[in-house]
Amino acid sequence: MITKSKYLICGAGGFIGGHLVKNLLDEGHEVVCADSKPFEYWFQLSDDCKNYSLDLKEYENCLKVSEGVDYIYNMACNMGGMGFIENNKAECMLSVLINTNMLRASIKNSVKKYFFSSSACVYNGSKQNDTFIEGLKESDAYPADPEDGYGWEKLFSERMCRHFTEDFNLETRIARYHNVYGPLGSYDGGREKAPAALCRKIINAKVNSQNTIDVWGDGEQTRSFMYVEDCLIGTKKLFLSDQSQVFNIGSEEQVSINQMIDLIEDIAGLKVKRNYLLDKPLGVRGRSSDNTLIREKISWDTEITLKNGLEKTYKWIFDEITSGKNNNKFTNKY
Repeated sequence: MITKSKYLICGAGGFIGGHLVKNLLDEGHEVVCADSKPFEYWFQLSDDCKNYSLDLKEYENCLKVSEGVDYIYNMACNMGGMGFIENNKAECMLSVLINTNMLRASIKNSVKKYFFSSSACVYNGSKQNDTFIEGLKESDAYPADPEDGYGWEKLFSERMCRHFTEDFNLETRIARYHNVYGPLGSYDGGREKAPAALCRKIINAKVNSQNTIDVWGDGEQTRSFMYVEDCLIGTKKLFLSDQSQVFNIGSEEQVSINQMIDLIEDIAGLKVKRNYLLDKPLGVRGRSSDNTLIREKISWDTEITLKNGLEKTYKWIFDEITSGKNNNKFTNKY
């Protein structure tokens, strides 16, 4: 039987945050939602929550939304795909104010436990120079050489959580997410990640009777991609556990961008020509998760294959594009 609690979800208007809100509501919890985006741009917005649209970089706002809550999931940050984080490093770094002030507010408001969503971008770049690499273990974040901007903010915020635990006895949980994808997220506008972007490009080629798509880089760069339902299960298992160390939450199914395009072509029933753009932001050459630690400590691993997750994602984006909804909350600057 699930004990009903009061949760604050920071970044509730975003992709993972929106899915988490729905999941907690389905379990019968009371949920407070906060995001800096105007309500019309929230990916999922529920009338069953107390919703706030405000700047969580401000301490007074953090105090306001966290008053009376039992638990906090901090999913809020300024981020997007590689094109966004490469060209908005200062904006990404400023997200450190969200975590800093929400941690301070957690102490002031006697929050019981605090979750911080970190990223695989914290990992040392020298370990990611080849296409197919061994999965990155949690210890591979040091010596520190993370992704410039976004990765540094995440690594610093991890340390902030650690020291709030040490100095103020605040229970914290930290997950390093590896490329989460799925329906009800950005698929255009500059913040989308590779799975959604490539689904959109192939769908547009299909509906417009074209046969060429642009691909950033040579297509041989590799990543692992985790479907959002797997992400939620891993996140909640970690949050409810007694484990305070940092864990990877990601997939070990490493693929090249070209291989992912092959999968989407099969789903779409369309073969496309690939126009490789070698001057676009690429990030590291190869990245994948090593889930050994979280399997041992929490008994979690992914269950949804990339092919199955892409089928669901493709169908949702196809319906969005072809239905005439023109739902710009999934295709805008936020």
